Amino acid sequence: MDERISPLAFVGPGVELGADVTIGPGAVILGPCVVEDNAWIGAGAQIGAPPEMTDQEQNAAWAGDIAHAGVRIGSGAVIREGAVIHQGSYRETSVGAGAWILNRAYLAHDVLIGEGATVSAGVSIGGHCVIGSRANIGMNASVHQRVFIGSGCMVGMGTPVSRDLPPHVKAYGSPLRIHGVNTIGLERRGTEAMVIDAIVSAYASGDLLLETLDLSGMPAALADEITQWRERENRNPASPSWNEA
Repeated sequence: MDERISPLAFVGPGVELGADVTIGPGAVILGPCVVEDNAWIGAGAQIGAPPEMTDQEQNAAWAGDIAHAGVRIGSGAVIREGAVIHQGSYRETSVGAGAWILNRAYLAHDVLIGEGATVSAGVSIGGHCVIGSRANIGMNASVHQRVFIGSGCMVGMGTPVSRDLPPHVKAYGSPLRIHGVNTIGLERRGTEAMVIDAIVSAYASGDLLLETLDLSGMPAALADEITQWRERENRNPASPSWNEA
C-alpha cells in the first residue's frame, strides 16, 4: 500500500485515487468518488455518505452498493480532520483544486466549492450551494441551502448566510449584511486599481447585480466570475449595510 495512505483508512468500492494522494487514519471514503492528484485528506474525514434527503436511498456503499451522483475532490485540495462531505443527488458534490476544507466542516449534497476557496472550521453548507473560487468562509458560519456565494467573498465568523452574495464582497452579521468590497483580495490577485475602483463604484451605486459594470478590459477570469453571477437565475442578494439608517 502507498505509505501516504494509512492502513487504518477505509477506501471503498467505486473510489478512484489519483497520484500522490494522502489519506489519514480513520478516514472513510465511499464511492462513487474521485480524488484527484496530490489531494490531502486528514484523519477521521468522512467523504461519500448518501445525501441527507428522505427521497434518496441510504445505501451501504462500503459493501459495494454504489448509488448517487458522486463526490470529486480536486487536485491539491486539503480536507482536514473530521470534515464531512456527502454524495451529490444529481451532480457531483465537488471541492475545487487547491481548496481547503478545514476541520469539522460540513458540505451537504450537490455543493460546489470553487478553486482555492477556504471553508473554515465548523462551517456548515446546505445542499445545492455554490461557493465561488477563492471565497473565504469564516469559522462556524452556516450557509442555507441553495445559496450562492460569489468568487472572492469574505464571510465573517459565525455568520448565518441565508441570501446570495455577489462576487468580491465582505459580509457578516445577523441578519446578514454586505459591508463593502474585498479590495484586499482583489489587490492580492493583481487586479489593477482602476478595475477595483469600477467594482467599488458599481456596488456603491446600488447595483448589486453588477449589470452596469463594463467587463471590457477586465482580466478574463474576473469577467467570468462576474458573468457567472449575472447569469445565475433567481438572484437574491443580501442587503448592503449602507441601506440601513
